[in-house]
Amino acid sequence: MSCSKIFSGDLPELTYKIIKYFQNDFSTLHSCILVNRLWCRLAIPLLWENPFSIPTKNYKFIETYLHNLNDDLKKKLSMYNIGDNLFHSNTFFNYPSFIKYLNIFKVIISVEKWFETAVGTLKPENRYLQLNSNISASNFERLIYMSLFEIFIKNEVNLHTLEIEIISNIYNMYYDIILELILQNTDFIHNIKNLNFYNNYNEQVEIKNRTLQLINSYQYLKKILLSYNNFPLYQSLLLSKDYNCSNTLNTIIFYYINFEGINNLDKIFDQLNVLESIHIVYCSFLNNNFIQQIINLTKPFKLKSLFISEISQIESLKLLFQKSGGHLENFGYKFDYNYDLSLKRQLSELLIVYCNNIKFLDFNEFEGQITSFNLIEMIKHNLNYLSISIIGYNDTEHISSIVLQNLGQTLPSVLEYLNLVLKIKADDFEVFLKNSQDTFIKKLLIMNIIQGQNSILPLIKEHIMEKKRVKYLAFIDCDFGCDKDLFSLKDEVKEFSLHNINVKSYYNELIDVYYFTKESD
Repeated sequence: MSCSKIFSGDLPELTYKIIKYFQNDFSTLHSCILVNRLWCRLAIPLLWENPFSIPTKNYKFIETYLHNLNDDLKKKLSMYNIGDNLFHSNTFFNYPSFIKYLNIFKVIISVEKWFETAVGTLKPENRYLQLNSNISASNFERLIYMSLFEIFIKNEVNLHTLEIEIISNIYNMYYDIILELILQNTDFIHNIKNLNFYNNYNEQVEIKNRTLQLINSYQYLKKILLSYNNFPLYQSLLLSKDYNCSNTLNTIIFYYINFEGINNLDKIFDQLNVLESIHIVYCSFLNNNFIQQIINLTKPFKLKSLFISEISQIESLKLLFQKSGGHLENFGYKFDYNYDLSLKRQLSELLIVYCNNIKFLDFNEFEGQITSFNLIEMIKHNLNYLSISIIGYNDTEHISSIVLQNLGQTLPSVLEYLNLVLKIKADDFEVFLKNSQDTFIKKLLIMNIIQGQNSILPLIKEHIMEKKRVKYLAFIDCDFGCDKDLFSLKDEVKEFSLHNINVKSYYNELIDVYYFTKESD
C-alpha cells in the first residue's frame, strides 16, 4: 500500500526523501523523471543543483541555460551568426533557479568543451553555430561566460557553495571577467554558506586583488587551497583581521608548498579559531623549523592529510605525529625507488604507533616492507582506500610477488577502493584472491605490467566476476606503453555486467590526491 502511494504521489514528503537519497546518482535521477509528474518535479531540481560537476561529455545543458538570455544578450550573440536552434523554444522549468553549487573553473571548462562540440565539429552539416572569421573564439566564449553568470544573477539563485578554483593562467581573462561580474553584484553571494578558494597556480596580481576583494566583501571564507609559490601572496589573508578568516576558515590545504624560510605559521594557526582540517600534500622542507612552529602551537593541529616525497628528519616526523597523529586520516608517499629503506621502515613504525585512524593509504614506489603490511593490519578497522604501486623498480616482479603473497590476509572485510599497480604472475595473484576472498571491494583497479606475460583476466573472471566480489572494476594490461583497457572490450564489459559488475575505464577511476583532499571535508 505504501509503495503504491509513493508512486501515485500521495506521500510527496516521503517521496522527496527517497529521491534525494539518489542525489549524486545521476542515472537513477534521470530514471525518476520518467515515473510521473511529481517525481519529475522532485528530481529535476536535484539534477540541476550542480550540473557543471556532473561527469559527462554532453554539455548541451548550457544551451538550456541560454534560453533564459534577455533580448540584449541575444542580440550580441547574433553577431556570431548563431543558428536559431541554439536557443530552446521552450523549457518546462526555470533551470537556472535550481543551481546551488558553482565552481568557476568547472564553468570555464564546461563552456570550453561545449564550444568545441558546438563550433569545432569538422562536418559542416553539424555546424549549427558559425563564427565570423574576423571575430575570435575567445570573445565568443567570453560572452557566454558573462551571459551565464548574468542569467544566474538575474534569477537571484540561492547559492549554497561558490568555489573560486584557479588551475592555470591561460584562463586569466575569463577569471577576471567572472570575478568582476560577481563583485559588481555582491547580492549574488550574499546568502551562500560556503566560499572556497583553491589557487593551484595563478600569481597574477589582478586576479589576486579581485579574489581578496571578493573574500573581504563576503567575509565567510570556509576553505582555502594554496600551492607552489603563491603562499607568500596570501599570508595577509590568513593573518589580517580584515577578512574575518579567524572565525570562518575551517580547512586549509597546502599543495606542493616550499616551507623553507616561512617562519610565521604558528601565528597563522593560533589565530584561526574554527580550523578543523589541515592537509599537507607533497610539500617540501617539513624539517625542524617547520615542526617546531607546529609544536609551539597552543591549539590542536588537526592534520587530516599528509602526503610526502621526502623525509628531511625522521625525528621531526615523530614530533609531528605525536602532536597530530590521532587526527591523521589520509597518508601517502612517493619516494624515489632507491630511497633509504631504513627511513621507510621507521616511517611505517611511527604510523603504527601514532596514527591509528588512517582511512586513505597510498604507497607509491612500494618496496614490500613487512612493517607496511603490519600498518595495514593495524589500521584496517578504519581503512577505506588503499593504493599500492611499484612502478620504477628493477625487481618489480619480486616485489609484486611479496605484495600479492602478503596483502590479501591483511585487508578489512570491506574496502571502498583498492588500486594495485604491479607486475603480476598468475600464481601470486591466485594466492591474493584466495587470501582476500572474505573482502568485498566496491571499486577495484588493477594495472598489470605484463611485459610479454599472459593476462590475468581469466583469474579475474573466475575469482571476482563469478563470485561478485566487487561492484566496479577497472583493469588494464600495460605492456611497454601499449595499454589494453578492459573497458574498451565491449563483449567483456557486457559479460561482467551480467554479473552486476560495472567495468570502468582505469585512468578515469584513479583517485587524484589533489581532488581527493579538496573534496574530503
